Amino acid sequence: MAVTHDTFEIRKVFDAAPPAIFGAFAFQDRKSRWYAASPAHERLSYSFDFRPGGEEKLTARMLPGTPIAGKELCWTSTYAEIVNNARIVFFQTLDVDQSRVSAAVVTVEIVPLGDKSEVLLTHQAVYFEGADGPAMRRMGWDFLLDTMASELQPG
Repeated sequence: MAVTHDTFEIRKVFDAAPPAIFGAFAFQDRKSRWYAASPAHERLSYSFDFRPGGEEKLTARMLPGTPIAGKELCWTSTYAEIVNNARIVFFQTLDVDQSRVSAAVVTVEIVPLGDKSEVLLTHQAVYFEGADGPAMRRMGWDFLLDTMASELQPG
C-alpha cells in the first residue's frame, strides 16, 4: 500500500482587492458557483459553514466523457484558520465511491498589490491508492482559481 506525498504552490494575480478575493471563498452563493458547479459532474449535495471548525462538503457524480464517469466523489473540508481578507487554512479529504483517496492541508494567502491581489495557494497532501495524484490536483486547483475570477465582486 504505497502513498505519495506532495506539496505544490500556485500563485495568481487578480484584478481585485483582497476583500473581493476573500468574499469569493467566504460567501456560499459565490463559492458554490466556482467550486461546486462544474460541467464535469452532477452536484448531488453541497453544504457550507465558513468559520473556524466549520465544514464544507461537496458530493458529486462524474459525468460521461470524464476519466471516472459514474464515480461518486466527496470533498470534505474543515476550516482551521480564517483571517479576514488575508488567509484561509483548511483540511480537505477526497473520497471516491466512499473510499478515501487523499488528505490535504490547503492554505490560501491573499496579498494586496495596489489595486490588485496576489493569491498564493499551498497544497500539502498525501495520496492513497486510487488517487488522481499531484499533477491532476494541481491542474484542478489551477482551473478552480481561474474560474473564481468570474466571481470577484468589488470589496
